Amino acid sequence: MNDVIPVTMPSHAVAVIGAGPAGLVAARWLSQCGFEPVIFEAANSLGGQWNQQSANSAVWPAMRTNTSRVMTSFSDLDYPAGTATYPRQDQVQGYLQAYAERFALTRRIRFATPVRLLDRAPGQGWIIRSDENGHPRAETFAHVVVASGRFHKPRFPEIDGVAGFIGELGVAHTKDYRGAAAYLGKNVLVAGCSISALEVASDLALGGAGPVIASYRRQRYVLPKLISGVPTDHVLFTRASAIAARTLPFDLLAAGMRQKVVSIAGCPSQFGAARPLENIFAAGITQSQHFLPAVAEGRIAVKPWIERIDGKKVHFADGSAAEPDGIIFGTGYELSLPWLAARIAGHLAIEGDHIDLHEHTFHPDLPGLSFIGLYDAIGPTFPVLELQARWIAYAMAGIRPTPSRDAMVRGVEVARGRRGGPLGIPMPDLALLFAGNAGVEPDLKNWPALQRALLAGPLSAVSFRLQGPDMLADAPERTGAAAAAFGHITTPEFTPEENGMRAIILPEFEAA
Repeated sequence: MNDVIPVTMPSHAVAVIGAGPAGLVAARWLSQCGFEPVIFEAANSLGGQWNQQSANSAVWPAMRTNTSRVMTSFSDLDYPAGTATYPRQDQVQGYLQAYAERFALTRRIRFATPVRLLDRAPGQGWIIRSDENGHPRAETFAHVVVASGRFHKPRFPEIDGVAGFIGELGVAHTKDYRGAAAYLGKNVLVAGCSISALEVASDLALGGAGPVIASYRRQRYVLPKLISGVPTDHVLFTRASAIAARTLPFDLLAAGMRQKVVSIAGCPSQFGAARPLENIFAAGITQSQHFLPAVAEGRIAVKPWIERIDGKKVHFADGSAAEPDGIIFGTGYELSLPWLAARIAGHLAIEGDHIDLHEHTFHPDLPGLSFIGLYDAIGPTFPVLELQARWIAYAMAGIRPTPSRDAMVRGVEVARGRRGGPLGIPMPDLALLFAGNAGVEPDLKNWPALQRALLAGPLSAVSFRLQGPDMLADAPERTGAAAAAFGHITTPEFTPEENGMRAIILPEFEAA
């Protein structure tokens, strides 16, 4: 394959690796800015994780999203009327297909074309070597956007004896879970406290498996999907929370967050699970609508972490043991970009979940190369992906300044300082970061009728089309509608509690 002579693509052609949500929204905004995206996709159809036919998909039939339809959409397209609050996998796949058709992206996708190598081209640019339906190709692009996703390489913990587990259903990862039918009437251990682990444990417990055991090292606080009928991501993933994180002392922020979470979701120990650490950021936050109720009903038993495995017997850290028929690990993923040339991977220092990038996007020593969606976002990702895509496209087109080399060097140092720290990044923090870089963060003083919706309502993608490049005429109406959709924000007037909040985190509102 390396003998294929690279073809130099026109300067306006931009390679996009991946046709999942990140790749599609990147291509949409590159097209908007006058570029011609060429999308490389290993599967035979688009959708990334939401495409069940993809070898890299980790979804299962009839799976629902854990983010609301408002927050699982881009700014240009809403879901069809009648779509449930939390869409099914096939509905998200259909949404992405409709989005691609709306912006004529499908014709730009090279299906069944896995990338085999991304390396520097002699002089300038980037060589992409790929297989298109089994035929080798090599092309040189001035710009490449890596949008290949971060859920490809499952992480399995090191546990004494796990390789010798002899339960009839063996050891698997949540990535390979395809529904409860295969576990009907079987004893199953689900290890991990991530969203996927708790959702799989719940699906098993409600789907006829049993008993189900959940084992994890650290008890996280568990949010339901709905709070008084309102999607959780409308209530907690807000602009106010991001501004508070920048403004309030860490201890005060942690205490306030814990109080809020416990007041709406309860403490896991109240349901029969373990008691998490008082510091909510040290404990962590996850989400599952049915997990804690299933624990309270005795459908799921909670155990500490696995100490060792002897044949079929699993020993836990508290001295107890169980003999499950199968073990499913919901212990996350490691970043995997195996087609990167070694010298490129060396610059990025990829290790576990970590990658050295300036604000999750650029590297000072890799001009023309950008990355989208490789962070571990806590909360909805679609609005964040769109904002990052807009920043990349605007910088490439000169609409927004490309960060200076010095700024990117400092940004990489900041990224290195996070290595080994908390894995997740709250979605509102990412949204405001990318919106500021793209020049599309709305000035709240310019939108008096929307101030409450913008501050305390959902960070919907359309709320970032109010001003700056590519404003939408109907953005104010749709922003207000998204905030009012579930009755969370019904009037423009702030509640007394919100008045106190805005006075603390936005001093300019004190005189309002």
